[in-house]
Amino acid sequence: MAAASRAADLGYDGFFSAETQYDPFLPLAFAARETDELDLGTAIAVAFPRSPMVTAMTSWDLARLSGGRFILGLGTQVKGHITRRFSIEWSSPGPRLADYIASLRAIWNTWQNSAPLRHEGDFYRFSLMTPFFDPGPISHPEIPIYIAGVGPYLSRLAGEVCDGFHIHPFHTVSYLDQVVLPNIAEGARSVGRSLDDVDMATSVFLMTGENHEEIEKAMEPVRCQISFYGSTPSYRPVFEASGWDFHERLHAMSRRGEWAEMAAVVPDEAVLEVGVAAPLDRLADAIRQRYGDRVQRLGFYTIGSYLDLDRDALAHVIKGLQAP
Repeated sequence: MAAASRAADLGYDGFFSAETQYDPFLPLAFAARETDELDLGTAIAVAFPRSPMVTAMTSWDLARLSGGRFILGLGTQVKGHITRRFSIEWSSPGPRLADYIASLRAIWNTWQNSAPLRHEGDFYRFSLMTPFFDPGPISHPEIPIYIAGVGPYLSRLAGEVCDGFHIHPFHTVSYLDQVVLPNIAEGARSVGRSLDDVDMATSVFLMTGENHEEIEKAMEPVRCQISFYGSTPSYRPVFEASGWDFHERLHAMSRRGEWAEMAAVVPDEAVLEVGVAAPLDRLADAIRQRYGDRVQRLGFYTIGSYLDLDRDALAHVIKGLQAP
């Protein structure tokens, strides 16, 4: 897969695929063959349309194929997509995801250690694994699990049972400091872990250029994307943490199908708080100043589709972010 090779050449240390228009797992099988240095992960795969057994098998194969570089990123999606796009029953997404993760680890333990498969959860039950269907042990069986979430429950769950947390691109530092990080820390403490045991990963909207006019132009697609995300009730915690009052208006407009008009509702203040705006030569410093030590993995949201950075410019930003 040429994209993975380009990512390695640019200086990225990971390559992640999303479940949007394409399957999130299949590209990583190709990427594993193209490079032997990048971490490979889903960011994210929707959990509930897939049985934990199916996800466990695909993840096991990718961990084997990549030599232990695979990271499983899971998300719940919202009710409408689960019931209407995937035609799956919707029920208690947070507790269900917790049971899903426990199921995965029980299955992997059976394959790695020849232990009887015994998982009896509130949502999933597994008790049969015959030798014909058992793939057997692999060299790197400890597959990291990241989850994505917005509210306190999934943040706490990440602290309790996960290796990482995918922070949605629609976020602010206030939201991280008031909602995400405290709840992950609380969940971690409840099981004898700490915040340091959970990697934070996110994507950032970049707004840059050679001058003020180019930066202002780059703000408009970000404004549109904020209006789309901000119209969804699931993202209300971001508004509450940041003191914004235009969520209800966006939500009402989305219900009326007024998608093209929604961006005008989003003020510059919100665009600059969600995205990072800076001249190209100061962009890496601006990102580092924004996040400090809050985030361990950071990518660029829709890079190349709304922002035209050439290879050298992009490599310069990546190198600046990796500098000590």
